[in-house]
Amino acid sequence: QVQLVESGGGLVQAGGSLRLSCAASGRTFTDYAMGWFRQAPGQEREFVALISNSGRVTSYADSAKGRFTISRDNAKNTVYLQMNSLKPEDTAVYYCAADRAFITTPQRIDYWGQGTQVTVSS
Repeated sequence: QVQLVESGGGLVQAGGSLRLSCAASGRTFTDYAMGWFRQAPGQEREFVALISNSGRVTSYADSAKGRFTISRDNAKNTVYLQMNSLKPEDTAVYYCAADRAFITTPQRIDYWGQGTQVTVSS
């Protein structure tokens, strides 16, 4: 089992920034690709960003490119999502995810955190 605990969500004005963190425990962190997904009310969970187990490869949803940066610190078993130039449409619950495969399909992800709320006001 992998346990994931997110932090860093909150309320921010449009154009502002937030940094989400996700601390992992339970298994060897470097065995897992790590990702961020989000879910807005009434919508399906969607991919935001993904980073390989080594940190050398990343992938972003089109909505995140140029504004969000995913990174990981394997010494701290932590993955981050730096979000800049936030927009009201970024409002959602953001979930940390872990999987041995580098995949962006939510239905195939093995482990999830509990989520952290991000609200962007206009």
